[in-house]
Amino acid sequence: MLYTIAVILVVLWLLGMVTGVALGAFIHILLVIAVVMVLVNVISGRRRAG
Repeated sequence: MLYTIAVILVVLWLLGMVTGVALGAFIHILLVIAVVMVLVNVISGRRRAG
């Protein structure tokens, strides 16, 4: 589920870069948040498995 949201944000971010600077900046912030969430999920998943 989290990876699906990240992919959607990447697509929206790329569209935002094409359509406008303000929208691109907003989606870029959302993309950074999504990447951080994915990294936290991966790191915490590895801790539980170990």
